[in-house]
Amino acid sequence: MSVTDDYLKYPIRGYGMDHDRYDWEITFRQKPVKWPGDARVALWITPLLQWFPMDMETKPVPPPGGFNRPYPDYRNYSHRDYSLRVGVFRFFKLFDDLGITASTAMNSAVGERYPVVVDEINKRDWEVIAHGIHMGCMHYGGMDEKLEAGRVRECVESLRNTTGQPVRGWLSIGKSESDNTPDLMAANGIEYQCDWCNDDLPYTFKTKNGDLIAMPHTVELDDRAVLLGFHHREQEFVQQIKDQFDVLYAESEQYGGRILSITLHPWVMGHPYRIIYLKEALEYILGHDGVWSATGAQILDAYKAQASA
Repeated sequence: MSVTDDYLKYPIRGYGMDHDRYDWEITFRQKPVKWPGDARVALWITPLLQWFPMDMETKPVPPPGGFNRPYPDYRNYSHRDYSLRVGVFRFFKLFDDLGITASTAMNSAVGERYPVVVDEINKRDWEVIAHGIHMGCMHYGGMDEKLEAGRVRECVESLRNTTGQPVRGWLSIGKSESDNTPDLMAANGIEYQCDWCNDDLPYTFKTKNGDLIAMPHTVELDDRAVLLGFHHREQEFVQQIKDQFDVLYAESEQYGGRILSITLHPWVMGHPYRIIYLKEALEYILGHDGVWSATGAQILDAYKAQASA
């Protein structure tokens, strides 16, 4: 089957990248970043707090962790609900014990439905990152722009209202975007986004409504992907975290500050037989000098202060 003459004709096609969202550069040739206290690695942990409607839409893009059984899917709904009833409270205790401050990517429906969880987050000075309305509200290529604009606005406004936080960051559900999503983030006062995972350090990301900072939010060290998607064992996940840290820690001596991002789901890693492995990995990291436990907003501020100097 042959293609039409206009198959390779599209906006911004030319030498190099076929978009103008950012300038191409090599991380290892950038000016070294310095973290507060001369830390070598910023530890950025992001628990995802999500609400899965029992009658959620699965088209055109099914959400990560979405249901696959006929309605009412009590088994999967209750499994995901474990996150907010049990798992996140294990995270609270573990992170308290280790002195870790996290950023939580939160559906706005969680802020509206679970005020006790919001109180616990604010009590610990955790940061809240916008993570869509709920897991049935995906963003995707070709979606109606007005529909998407309404979803972004509703999510951000709701979270700012329920949490009392400025909500400076955005993580799309499944990191799924349309062409307009970054522009809509900036239009709603978002300062950094976590969807583009093509670097180890922050970089400037251009939109129609002003620049964002793209943060290196991991898809590699993601408990749901590694344990449930790739079917790796918990011991392997721990080793992957350690190996990632070891390489970044070594590179920091020559190239400056690095960021170790870990993505967690309380309905995955918050179970008793898994939390012990998370503890092992975090204790290993914190056993090294020069580790800075930070939120995404704290990393953003430290980076921007140097980028503008």
